[in-house]
Amino acid sequence: MAESDWTFDGGQARPSGVERVVNVQLSTVYGDFLAVGYLDRNRGDEQMALIYGVTEGDIGHSDIGDGGIGDGDIGDGDIGGGDIGGGDIGGGELVQGGPCDGVGGDGMLTRVHSECLTGDAFGSKHCECGEQLSAALHAIASEGRGVLLYLRGHEGRGIGLLGKLRAMKLQQEGLDTVEANLALGFPADARDYEVAADILHDLGVRSVRLLSNNPRKSEALMRHGIKVTEQVPLLTPPRPENITYLRTKRERLDHHLPHLDRGPDRDPELAMDLHGAADWS
Repeated sequence: MAESDWTFDGGQARPSGVERVVNVQLSTVYGDFLAVGYLDRNRGDEQMALIYGVTEGDIGHSDIGDGGIGDGDIGDGDIGGGDIGGGDIGGGELVQGGPCDGVGGDGMLTRVHSECLTGDAFGSKHCECGEQLSAALHAIASEGRGVLLYLRGHEGRGIGLLGKLRAMKLQQEGLDTVEANLALGFPADARDYEVAADILHDLGVRSVRLLSNNPRKSEALMRHGIKVTEQVPLLTPPRPENITYLRTKRERLDHHLPHLDRGPDRDPELAMDLHGAADWS
C-alpha cells in the first residue's frame, strides 16, 4: 500500500479513508481555485477540496501522483515550498521534481464546510450556511492561500435532506433545531469529520487555522490528527428567520456566537439586517 494510502491519528497509522481521483482548475467569483475530487471509501460519498494558490497547469497532470499533494511528486514540481501561480505556498522557490512538503504545512487557513443545499444553493434565510460559505471563500482568497473542504453527507448536520426538511417543519411548529432532530429519532449532530481529516492529511496540511464557530469541529479534527492552531470566527449578521436557530446553536451546541448579544440598539448594521425584528431580548 502506498504511503498516501495511510493517515495518522494521534501518531497511530491507519488506512486512509479517501481516494484522490481528479484535480481541475475552477474559476469562481472569489478567484481561481484548484478543485481536488475525492472518493470516501467508507461511505461512497464524493468529496471536494478547493485549494487557493494552485493551478492545474502548475501541477501538470489531472492525476496528482502516487504521493499526493502532501507527500509525493506532483507533475514536474512540488507544492509546499514553492511560489505557485502567483500565490506563495510555504515561502520558498518551486523545486522541480523534489519531495513535496504539503499544500500549506502548518497554520493553513481552512474551512470545513458541511453541505447545505437549502442555504448554499437556494439562499435560505433559515440558516447562515450560504453566507458562511461565501465569507470563507472570500477570506481564503484574501489570505492568498487556503483550503475549503466541501463535505457531502453532512446535510442537516448529518441527517440527510429529507430529514432536514422534516426537522424544519417541526421547527415551524415550535421545536428548536435540537429538539426537532431528537423528535425524529436523530442525534442532535450526526456528522463525522474523519473524512475531512483524511483529506487534509492527503494534502499534507499538518495544522489549520479553522474558519468556524463550532468548537466541536475543532475537537473532532484534533482527534483525527489535525492540529488546530486557531479557531477563526466566521460570524454573519442574524436575521429574523434564523435568530432562534442561532441562539439554539450557541446555547445547546456550544457554538461561539458573541455577536448575538449585540442588539440593534447597539449595532445599527444589525438593525438594518434585522429589518426591525423584535426577537432580540
